[in-house]
Amino acid sequence: MSLEGRGKAASMEEAGVFEIAADGRQDLDDDGRTRRTGTFVTASAHIITAVIGSGVLSLAWSVAQLGWIAGPAVLMAFSLITWFCSSLLADCYRSPDPVHGKRNYSYMSAVRTNLGGVKFKFCGLAQYVNLVGVSIGYTITTAISMAAVKRSNCFHRHGHGADCKVSSTMYMIVYAGIQMILSQIPNFHKLSWLSLVAAVMSFAYSFIGLGLSIAKIAEGPRGRTSLTGVTVGVDVSGTEKVWRTFQALGDIAFAYSFSNVLIEIQDTLKSSPPENKVMRKATFVGITTTTTFYMLCGVLGYAAFGNNAPGNFLTGFGFYDPYWLVDISNIFITIHLIGAYQVFCQPIFQFVESWSQNRWPNNAFVTGEHIIRIPMLGKYPFSLFRLVWRTSYVIVTAVVAMIFPFFNDFLGLIGALAFWPLTVFFPVEMYIKQAEIRRWSRTWIWLQILSGVCFFVSIAAACGSVQGLIHALAGYKPFKTT
Repeated sequence: MSLEGRGKAASMEEAGVFEIAADGRQDLDDDGRTRRTGTFVTASAHIITAVIGSGVLSLAWSVAQLGWIAGPAVLMAFSLITWFCSSLLADCYRSPDPVHGKRNYSYMSAVRTNLGGVKFKFCGLAQYVNLVGVSIGYTITTAISMAAVKRSNCFHRHGHGADCKVSSTMYMIVYAGIQMILSQIPNFHKLSWLSLVAAVMSFAYSFIGLGLSIAKIAEGPRGRTSLTGVTVGVDVSGTEKVWRTFQALGDIAFAYSFSNVLIEIQDTLKSSPPENKVMRKATFVGITTTTTFYMLCGVLGYAAFGNNAPGNFLTGFGFYDPYWLVDISNIFITIHLIGAYQVFCQPIFQFVESWSQNRWPNNAFVTGEHIIRIPMLGKYPFSLFRLVWRTSYVIVTAVVAMIFPFFNDFLGLIGALAFWPLTVFFPVEMYIKQAEIRRWSRTWIWLQILSGVCFFVSIAAACGSVQGLIHALAGYKPFKTT
C-alpha cells in the first residue's frame, strides 16, 4: 500500500501520521497508529506547559480583588477540583475498561464513546471555541511581553521621560510568523522537545516574578492590602467590586485550564504501564507544581502591589530598574507561549484534518502526504493541505488578537467558558457512565453537587468578564500604539 493510501486508512479512525523506520517497516502501535513513546516525564512537561501559561500573570490582580482570605482559598479550591476531575478524565482514555478498553484518541472521542449524541456535539463546541480563544489569548500575551521589552530598552536608552510608545500589532505579526512554521509539526508525538523547553521557560519567569516580588516587599513601602481585597468606596464602587470578583474567578479558572487537551496528552504515552496510572501521576505532579507557583505568584504579587496590583504583574515592576531582569522574564514568557500555543492548537489541527480526510477521501490535495528529507532534521511528512489550513488558522487568530488586545478580560472569559463543561461536567458524566454509578447514590449526589456549584461559578465568571470587555471597548480604537 502506498504512503498516501495508508494515510487515508488512518484517517478513517482519527488523524495520524505514519513514520517509516530505518529498515523500511512501519513503526506502528498495536492498533495501527504511530507507535507512542511518551513517558511520565514528557506528560508532566506537556501538563506544566499547558497549565503554567499567561494565566499566572493575572493572579496577583485576582488575589487583590478577593483579598487575603478568599484569594488563596479560591486558588486552592480550583486546584483540587482540577486535579480530582482530571483523575476522572484520565480513566476515560480507554473504554469501557480504563486499562484494557479501546483507546479514545481525543477528548471528543472519549465523550462520543461514553456519552454520545447531543453531549458529544456540545463538547465539540465547548472544546474548540475554548482552544481558539486560548490561541488568541496567547497571541495577545506574547505581543504584550515582546512590546514590554521594546519599551523597557527605550526608557533605559532615552530616559524615563521619553515618549516610548510601542505598537503590539507588529509583534503579533512576528509571533504569527513563528507559529506558521511550528504549526507544520505533524502531531503531539513530535512536540515533546518543544514542551520541555516551554516548561523550563515557565519555571524561569515564575521564579523571576517571585524574586522581584520579594525584593519589592523588602524595600518597601508596600501596597495597601486587606482581608477582603479592593475596598468599596476607596478603590472601587460596590458594583465594580462584584464584577471584578467574578472576573477574578474567570482568570483563576483560565490559569488552571488544561483538561481540554488532557486526553490528547495521554494519547502520547506508552501502553505499558497503563496510561491512566501514568497520567494520574503526571497530573498530580503537574498540578501540584503549578499550584505552588500560583500561590507564591498570587500571594507575593498581592503583598508587593497591594490593591493596585496590575493585570500583568510582571509589567508592574516598571520599565526602569532592573530593566534587564524584567526583559529576560518577558523573553521567557514569549518562548513559553510559543510552545504552549502548539500544545493547545494540535487538537484543532487534527480534528479538522481528520474530518476533511473522511469527507473527501479521494481528494489528493486533502489526503496526499509526502516524505521529504530536511537537512539535520531527517524525514518529514509534508502535506500541502496541512500547510494551507494551519497557516490560515494562525493568521485568523492573529487578526482577531490585533482587533481585541484585552488581556485580563479575554483570559477571564476563556476560563469561564471552559471551566465547567470541559474541566468538570464531561469528566464527571463520563466517569459516572463508565463506572456505572447508580443514580441517587451518595457518590452520584456529591458529583452532581460539585458539577452544579462549578456551573454557577462559570456563569458568574463569564458575566464579570463580559462586563470587563464592554468597559474596555468603550472608546477603544483597534491597532493603536500604546
